[in-house]
Amino acid sequence: MSVHADLTDELARIVGPRYLLRGHAELLPYMTDANRMFAGMPLCAVCPATTAEVAAVLSACHRAGVGFVPRGAGTGLSGGATPGEGQVVVSLARLRRIRSVDPAGRTAVVEAGVVNAHLSRRVEHLGLYYAPDPSSQSACTIGGNVAENSGGAHCLKYGVTTNHVLGLEVVLPDGCVLRTGLLGPRCLGYDLTGVFCGSEGTLGIVTAACVRLLPRPEGVRTALALFRGVDDAAAAVERVTAAGAVPAALEMLDRHAMTAVERGAYPVGYPEHVGAALLVEFDGIEAGLDDCVADAMAICRECAVVEVRAARDTAERQLWWNNRKAAFAAMGRMAPAYYVADGVIPRTALTRVLGEIAAVSADARLWTANVFHAGDGNLHPLIGYDPAVPGESERVVTAGSAMLAACVAAGGAVSGEHGIGLEKRDELYYWFDEADMAAQREVHDIFDPRDRANPGKMYPLPGRCAEVRRAAWDPRARLGLAD
Repeated sequence: MSVHADLTDELARIVGPRYLLRGHAELLPYMTDANRMFAGMPLCAVCPATTAEVAAVLSACHRAGVGFVPRGAGTGLSGGATPGEGQVVVSLARLRRIRSVDPAGRTAVVEAGVVNAHLSRRVEHLGLYYAPDPSSQSACTIGGNVAENSGGAHCLKYGVTTNHVLGLEVVLPDGCVLRTGLLGPRCLGYDLTGVFCGSEGTLGIVTAACVRLLPRPEGVRTALALFRGVDDAAAAVERVTAAGAVPAALEMLDRHAMTAVERGAYPVGYPEHVGAALLVEFDGIEAGLDDCVADAMAICRECAVVEVRAARDTAERQLWWNNRKAAFAAMGRMAPAYYVADGVIPRTALTRVLGEIAAVSADARLWTANVFHAGDGNLHPLIGYDPAVPGESERVVTAGSAMLAACVAAGGAVSGEHGIGLEKRDELYYWFDEADMAAQREVHDIFDPRDRANPGKMYPLPGRCAEVRRAAWDPRARLGLAD
C-alpha cells in the first residue's frame, strides 16, 4: 500500500470516514479559494471537529512527510487556501463552538470555524460585539481572519484582527499544541500571538482564539456624499480625517463600482453624472455625534460635493452598507470574472495612485472598478476580465502587479488585509530585500523546518529580488508599456 493510501486511511480513522473526502467530485470545491487564478487538486480534504483531531491529523501528515493546507470558509482572495498537488486540505469548518463568553472581562473564546458575524449576534444581548468586520463577515471565519489578519470597513477606528486577539490555540506542524497569550499559562515572554496573526497558516493551524469584545456604541451617524470625480472625494477624505474626530469608517466607490452595485441586490439610486461616492460614519457616545457628521458634511461641501445627506433612519443606513458590502459580488454582473489587487497607501496619495491604477488599466485594455477603505488607504482595484479570452488572464495578473508597485512607490505596501498567499509572493520584493526575507524565513523555520505548513505560500521564489524590484518604481514597465 502506498504512503498516501496509508495516510488517507489513518486520517479516516481519526475523523471518521464521513469526514474524509477523496473523490474527484468531492474535492473540486477545495481546489481553490475565492481567488480563481490558482487551483490545485489535493490528495484529500479532512474535516476534524476538535483541536485533538487537528493535532492527530497534523501528526499523521508529519510522519508521512505530506504538506497540509488550512482552510476556513474559502473566502480568502490571495490563494492562501489553494492546495498544491498531493497536499492535504484541513478544513476547520466543524470547529464552530463559542467556548466561553466573559461579559465582565469583555472577552470570548471561540473556535476557528466560528463565522465572524455570528459572534457579534451571540453577544448582542450583552451589549457587546466583535469589531473586525470584513465585507465577507457573514461567511468568513475567525480562524481565517486571524490567518490573514483581516481588516474591514471599520478598521480605520478600531484596527484590524490582530488588535482584537488576546490569545491563540495553535497546532504546530508536528501535531504539538501551543497556547499563547490569555489562552496560555503565562502572558509574559515573546508576543507569539502577534507572530501567528497574519502568518497565513505557514506556522501551524489556529484552532481557537481569545478575542476582545467591545461595548456597542450608544449611537451611530452615517452620511453619503456624492462627487463628480474621485479627486474631489479623495480631497474630502484627507480633510475629514485631519479635522480631529476619527470616523468609524470612510468608504469610497468610483463610477465603475457604483454601476456594478446599482445592478446588484441593494441599489441606492446613484445618479449617472456622479463619479465617486463616499460613505462616512461616526459612532460612540451620543453627545457630539450630530456635530461630527455635520462637520464632515460641511467639509464635503467645501470639496465640490454634488450631494451629501445623512441617513434618515437605521433602514437607510443599512441599505447603504448592504450596497457597499455587496460590491465584490456585484462585479459578476459586469464581467465573467474579476481579479482584486489589495494594496495600501497613505491617504495623501489617493489621487496619485488612483491615477496610476487608471493608467495601468487603460494601457492593459482592461476594465477596473475601485471600491475601498479610503480612510486607511486600503485600495481594492477590481479588474474585470474574461478567462476564456486567450492571454487576458496573464494581462490581468501583470496589471495587478503594476498597481501594487504603484502603491509601494507611493509609500505603501502590497497588502492591506487580503494576505500574500500565492498571489503576491514575488511582489513582496517590492517591499523587502533578500536580507529582510531571510530573517522572516528564519522565524518560519523555527516552527516549520520541514516546510509542511501551507507550503509555497507567502515566501517569494529565491533570486527574484533584483528582477522584481527593478520594475517596482515604474509600474507600467511591468506591462512593457513605459515610455
